[in-house]
Amino acid sequence: MSGQQPECIWPVGAELGEGVLWHAPTRSIYFVDIKGHRLHRCDENGARRHSWNAPGQIGFVVPAHDGGFVCGLEDGLYRFDEASGTFAKLGEVEPDIPGNRLNDGFVDQAGRLWFGTMDNGQAKPTGSLYRFDERGVSRADSGYIITNGPAVSPDGRTLYHVDTLGLQVFAFDLLPDGSVANKRLFTRIARPGHPDGLAVDSAGHVWITVFRGARIERYTPGGQLVGSVTFPVTNITKLAFGGDDLRTAYVTTAWKGLAPDERASQPLAGGLFMFRTDTPGQPQYQFAGGTLP
Repeated sequence: MSGQQPECIWPVGAELGEGVLWHAPTRSIYFVDIKGHRLHRCDENGARRHSWNAPGQIGFVVPAHDGGFVCGLEDGLYRFDEASGTFAKLGEVEPDIPGNRLNDGFVDQAGRLWFGTMDNGQAKPTGSLYRFDERGVSRADSGYIITNGPAVSPDGRTLYHVDTLGLQVFAFDLLPDGSVANKRLFTRIARPGHPDGLAVDSAGHVWITVFRGARIERYTPGGQLVGSVTFPVTNITKLAFGGDDLRTAYVTTAWKGLAPDERASQPLAGGLFMFRTDTPGQPQYQFAGGTLP
């Protein structure tokens, strides 16, 4: 861990900031505001800011192998063209469950895109975990109200996934063909707060953001809590490792759900934060491609 306190580098005021990623080719940070229908970009210090309007609730953005981006919106997967600022639909996901939306996403070492769906009303266990690759979209697990934080260990053999309202994080064996097996409890998050997004560093430690908990917790690969980073805002949603040495953690936050007095006392809620870490993270992998019917 590092003793450095988190610093807000862009007080953008996202209602529900999420999906942060480090884009090494342009030395930029990308992230989304789900409820604000916005995609944001800035440089590694928070300058050179730019924002785009999305055609709906946007849960994540990931880089593709050809230099473009793929985004998850409320009804499906889209291709984002930064030059024109346009979103082109690749295909729908769960058209038979109109109350669901896509939430968090991650690309593994093999270029597969993992993402979750959730009940937009946050009440029904209609959410699932999916894999998207050259074979199309496949459901890997189901029964979630809010899915979050798919991420993979450095050796590519363990997939982590978050059951936010269940206060638990699961681990799966990730097999070479992209299938998962041996679902098991990795850890439970103690209140206050709920587990949200997560990232895995190069040593295999799992960093879990805690919504309504004002902190990020770090766990060993065996599930032991070994440290935490506290924040001046309550709702911590996602982190990604970046910078040339992958030792800068970039963190999204949100003001969604805060009472008026809480918002007044947390002027930086919804901002983009950064802090330095002792252990580098993993590089941002690129989506290798796939097709939807």
